[in-house]
Amino acid sequence: MTERVDIAVIGGGPAGAAAGIAAAQAGLRVVVLEKSERGRDKICGDGLTPRAVAAMDRLGVPLDGAHRIGGLRMVAGRQVRELPWPSGGRFPDHGAVWPRRRLDAALIDAAAAAGADVRFGVEAEPVIDDGRVVGVSTPSGRIDADMVVIAAGAPGKIARMLGAERVADEPFGLAIRAYAETPRHGEDMLEACLTLRDASGTPVPGYGWMFPCGDGTVNIGVGALSTMRGFKSLNLNNLLDAYRDLVIDSWSLGEYLERPRAWRLPMSVQRRHGPGWVAIGDAAGLVNPMNGEGIDYGLESGMAAVDAFMGGVDTAPARYDAEIGAKFDSFLRTGRRFAFLIGHPRILRSGLRVAVGTQAVANITLQVMGNLVDADTPGAGGRVMRLADRTLAAADPLLRRTRAAA
Repeated sequence: MTERVDIAVIGGGPAGAAAGIAAAQAGLRVVVLEKSERGRDKICGDGLTPRAVAAMDRLGVPLDGAHRIGGLRMVAGRQVRELPWPSGGRFPDHGAVWPRRRLDAALIDAAAAAGADVRFGVEAEPVIDDGRVVGVSTPSGRIDADMVVIAAGAPGKIARMLGAERVADEPFGLAIRAYAETPRHGEDMLEACLTLRDASGTPVPGYGWMFPCGDGTVNIGVGALSTMRGFKSLNLNNLLDAYRDLVIDSWSLGEYLERPRAWRLPMSVQRRHGPGWVAIGDAAGLVNPMNGEGIDYGLESGMAAVDAFMGGVDTAPARYDAEIGAKFDSFLRTGRRFAFLIGHPRILRSGLRVAVGTQAVANITLQVMGNLVDADTPGAGGRVMRLADRTLAAADPLLRRTRAAA
């Protein structure tokens, strides 16, 4: 017998769990289908920005198990700036570090507690009838749904089925992380090193991070953009080891507690909606190209999908897409174009000096690195990003023609 729900969610990470929580809180019949078992470990930097904290508050999920973070320490060569998260604005004045195994479990448990039907160990695919997604298929049967929410992470089989793959000409990222013991695990500052170099000494458009977990360990990792020269031959393990050599003494690091693990960061998508379906989080390409962060966007887009559904089933996908586009597209588009720009080593070196050179510019860099900028951002940060969007739009053809050789 075929089941029937209002919303079926494929994927139980932060984005999918947020959609499940919001839908259940709205009184909808919602099923969340996660292919892994409970307590899955998504490879990630584990950082929650103030924007993510605000989204967690909206969902009613407490951060009792997280380590509170008060700001960001940016390192560029010999320059070091410690910047507290802004206060008095739209977002809280703190972030957090919460290893994904625990964060994801807290969110999916909250979805179940709210009334969502959460099923683990279930592979699901959209069912398409005459061009419209009408439900999902699982090994145990079909589930019909008025809307299917794709929260399956980086593009794969489902994306290919729906035409929601990554835009081939746009940048993407690769990152790798590990955990190590450190006596500085209780610090309340994230640390980001903006001056990475590969084995040949080429500057890397990306950064290295130290995210203290408050549990005796730190999440150490590095990320790089596909626009850098020699990206195809970049060895992430070597890059991580080189970064570890830079921080091993200052952080009194122990050995890696597990084998370093790498992942791909999608930063674009060809489509994020269609008849009967929407994509959220990573599946919608909602990743900041300038820091690789996307948990907050995942949480917000999950809630936005449900809000759109509540406004009318038939028009929900288009309204969701319009809302997400109005809020984030300009910033994310600017970030992707900026990625082409800093793929050139000379421009990257100059840009890093500017990024932390003065307090005023460093504050704007903090907003960008903290995902605090969108279409509604007031003040200098918003003005700079709107100007950058217009300027880089004009320069986009040149940026693509002169991109560094991968």
